[in-house]
Amino acid sequence: MYTPSAFAIDDLTTLHRQILDTRLAMLVTHGDNGLQASHLPLLLSPEQGPNGTLYGHLARANPQWRELEGGAEALVIFPGAEAYVSPSFYPAKAEHGKVVPTWNYIAVHAYGRAEVFSDAQRLRDLVSALTDRHENGRAQPWKVDDAPAHYIDSMLKAIVGFALPIQRLEGKRKLSQNRSTADIAGVREGLVASHDPHDQALAHLMPKE
Repeated sequence: MYTPSAFAIDDLTTLHRQILDTRLAMLVTHGDNGLQASHLPLLLSPEQGPNGTLYGHLARANPQWRELEGGAEALVIFPGAEAYVSPSFYPAKAEHGKVVPTWNYIAVHAYGRAEVFSDAQRLRDLVSALTDRHENGRAQPWKVDDAPAHYIDSMLKAIVGFALPIQRLEGKRKLSQNRSTADIAGVREGLVASHDPHDQALAHLMPKE
């Protein structure tokens, strides 16, 4: 990921926070069948390895798991808040007009090679942990044990799990840090005034005076 130094995230805790905040990640691999991508909920074990370890699963019918099993390097993308930045947000537009549109966003990229597993108990533990994470906060959270045991057993046979130790992490927070203080304030105010919740979410992450 192209990341000018002004936008780079170097703090591991901040990188992990973006991973944890991303509900659906993108797993990308390249192998004999070319590029493949899957959209997946993942778990992070931050204490496992120098950069943490990611856990997830793929449908057994999805050929991408064979790329993982074969040792292909994987890229996992964790997108964060994003918003279009109009040139009209910049006070500099009125001063000299030398402004163009851009996009502000946050993203983390994780790289590594995965271990694939099909052990039933390990898969059950994984899907239970994923379920608990995303059911948390509901009035009546659903549990894996709520379904008939034989049904869950059949579902587990249809998936393949993986553990991906993160070998390299890259993070980017492009929040107009390369603009003047006045322009940053203008972007923040412009996004706050938007009716789009994506714009408002990004605005609250921008630096303040």
